[in-house]
Amino acid sequence: MDVGLLILRLVVGLLIAGHGVQKVSFRLGGDGWAGGTEEFRRDGFRGGRLTALAAGAAQIGSGLFLAAGLLTPLAAMAAMGVMTVAATVKWAKGLWAQNDGYDYPLVLVAVAAVLALTGPGRWSADHVLGLTPWPLWVCVAALVLGPVSGLLTRVVMHRPPAPEGTPRYAQAAD
Repeated sequence: MDVGLLILRLVVGLLIAGHGVQKVSFRLGGDGWAGGTEEFRRDGFRGGRLTALAAGAAQIGSGLFLAAGLLTPLAAMAAMGVMTVAATVKWAKGLWAQNDGYDYPLVLVAVAAVLALTGPGRWSADHVLGLTPWPLWVCVAALVLGPVSGLLTRVVMHRPPAPEGTPRYAQAAD
């Protein structure tokens, strides 16, 4: 079981971190911070640069912490939050990836939830530091607060569409 959890943590954690790197740099096929900013604006978020930086940092941090098995419930909570936001962006396109749907973010939310509940296993920083097992209330709080924080972020950061005919520079000002 510990080997399985290690493999799961490494694959999922590093993929989540990689997505964050893409949001803020040209590495791993990213479009740089300006590209990440434009992506968030296209997806209907206000804040642009700050939003791209916050999302990228959350993905990088939560992904690396999940991969290491460090503060696992908190890392899982952050991963669930950012991936819930990603799922809301893709919601209108349906479930499946071939239509740019939300299946991939949903899988990452589910895996992070599983890691919050099962713990990271013996081959983890949490185990080395004596932090396992985490109290059940911490795991349940992570399961609730992760997706809820993602949904709240989407509501608070949503930018209503600009009226027809609004110049592009006026739309990007926020």
